[in-house]
Amino acid sequence: MKPRGIFILLSIIVVGTVAAIYPFWNNVIWFMVLFGPLIVIGYFDMFQKGHSIRRNFPVIGNIRYLLESIRPEIMQYFVENDTDGRPINRLDRSLIYQRAKKVNDTAPFGTQLNVYDIGYEWMDHSIYAKNRKEIDHDPRVMIGGPDCLQPYAASLMNISAMSFGSLSMNAVLAMNKGAKIGGFAQNTGEGGISPYHLQYGGDLIWQVGTGYFGCRDKKGNFNPVTFKENANIPNVKMIELKISQGAKPGHGGLLPASKNTEEIAAIRHIEPNTTVHSPNTHSAFTNATELLYFIKEMRDLANGKPVGFKMCIGKQIEFTDICEAMIETGIKPDFITIDGGEGGTGAAPVEFSNAIGIPLRDGLAYAVNTLRGYDLKKDISVVASGKVFSSFDIARLIAIGADTVSCARAMMLATGCIQALLCHKNTCPVGVATQDKSLMRGLDVEDKSQRVANFHSQTVYSFIELMAASGVTTPQGLKRVHINRRVEMDIIRKYSEIYPLTEVGSLLRKEEFEAVH
Repeated sequence: MKPRGIFILLSIIVVGTVAAIYPFWNNVIWFMVLFGPLIVIGYFDMFQKGHSIRRNFPVIGNIRYLLESIRPEIMQYFVENDTDGRPINRLDRSLIYQRAKKVNDTAPFGTQLNVYDIGYEWMDHSIYAKNRKEIDHDPRVMIGGPDCLQPYAASLMNISAMSFGSLSMNAVLAMNKGAKIGGFAQNTGEGGISPYHLQYGGDLIWQVGTGYFGCRDKKGNFNPVTFKENANIPNVKMIELKISQGAKPGHGGLLPASKNTEEIAAIRHIEPNTTVHSPNTHSAFTNATELLYFIKEMRDLANGKPVGFKMCIGKQIEFTDICEAMIETGIKPDFITIDGGEGGTGAAPVEFSNAIGIPLRDGLAYAVNTLRGYDLKKDISVVASGKVFSSFDIARLIAIGADTVSCARAMMLATGCIQALLCHKNTCPVGVATQDKSLMRGLDVEDKSQRVANFHSQTVYSFIELMAASGVTTPQGLKRVHINRRVEMDIIRKYSEIYPLTEVGSLLRKEEFEAVH
C-alpha cells in the first residue's frame, strides 16, 4: 500500500477507535490532542496542489521542507570545514569575530590552507623588516583632485555601501558610532541619509544611486535642490555616484514593500509600503561626457567636496571612454570605487551574483592600468571593494594600486551578523538586516559599535605588521611584485607578471601627453 493509502487507513482506525472507546472511557479523547492535528495536516497535504511530495506522502512529506529550511544552519555548524564555507568561510568569520571582540586572534599549529593548491597566494617578507614603531599606525589617504575644495583624509579601511532599509536602525547606529570611535567613514548606501547616519557624528560617504533617493523629484529624477541640502551636511565628507555594484551590475535595486516603512519612504522621498525598484541605469546622463559634467555639477553643489563614482568593470571600452572624456573635458572625479563581481548584497538574482561583473582584482588592475596609461592616476584616488576580510586582503589590493579599501560583509559580521542568509526575508535573527523591531532589539548599539571600531583598528594594525614584515614603511611602498600566486603545482607568478603595470601616459597621444604636462 502506498503512503497515501496507509495514512487514510491509519486516520480511520485512530478516529474509529477513539469513537468506539469514548462512551466507556472519556479520557481517550486526549489521544486526539496528539493525533488530531496530524490527521488535519495529512488531509490538508493530500488536497493542496502546490507540493507533490506532500500530496503523495501526507504528514511525513513535510519533513523534507523542514530539513531544507534548516540546511544552511546544518551546513554551517556541522558539515562544512573551516576553509570551504560559502560565501564567507569559517576561518574568515572567526577572524572577524575575534578582532571585533578584541580577543586572541592567533592561530595554533600552522595554516589550515593547502599551500600547494593552485590559487594559493602569499606576500614576500624581507630579512630587513622595519620596526613597527617607525610606521604610522593610522595611515591616511588625502582624497581630492585639483578641483576639490574640501579634500578628505580617509582611513585606509572604511565601511562600504549599505542602506538603511537593507540594514536595521540599530545596525546603522552601531556602524556609525563605531566609525566615530575609530575615525573612519561609513558609506550610506543608495538609500539616502537617515537620522541614524547622523546621530553619532561619524564621517559619511553619501552614495547616490540610480533612484536618486534623498535627492529626487516626484518622477524619480535628480533634484539639485535637495541634493545640495544633503551634500552640505557637515558629516558628509564625500559623495559617491553609484553606476553599478559588483553583486548585481546592470540590474538596479529592490526594496521590498515589507521593508519600505513610512520612515524609510520619507528618507528616500518615495511612497511607503510599496515595492520600490531602482532603475538599472541613470537618467541624469547617457554617455561618458555627460557623466563627467554631472560629477562637476554635484561637486559644485557640494561646495567642492570630493565626488567620485562607483562601478563594477563590465565592458572595458566604456571605462576607457570615461578616461578619454576626462582628457577632453578636463573634468576628473576625485575618486573611483572599483567593486568586484564577488560583491554581496541583501538580494540579487543568482545569475547576476554568479556570472556578471569582472572580479575585483582583475577589474582593479585594469582600472589602475588605464588611469596610469592616461596619466590620470596622480589626480584620482582608487577605492577597492569586494570581500575584504583581513589585512592580507587589504595588502594585495593596495599592491595592485588601490589607495583605500572598503568592506561591507566584514562590518556586518563585526556588528553581529551570523551569515544566516536571511537578508532578503526581513527575518535576520540577530537584527542586522531587518526592519522587524522585535528582532532589531537583540542588537545592542553600544556593544556592537565598539566591536566595529575594534575590528577596524585590529585589522589596520595587522596591516601595519604586514608592511613592516615586507620592509616597507608606507602603504604606497607595497607593489605588485610583493604578492605571489601559485598558478600551477610547480609554477609561481608574481602579481607584477599576472597584472603587468602600464607605463604612465602610454595611452595618450603625443600632443595630449604634452598638454597634460
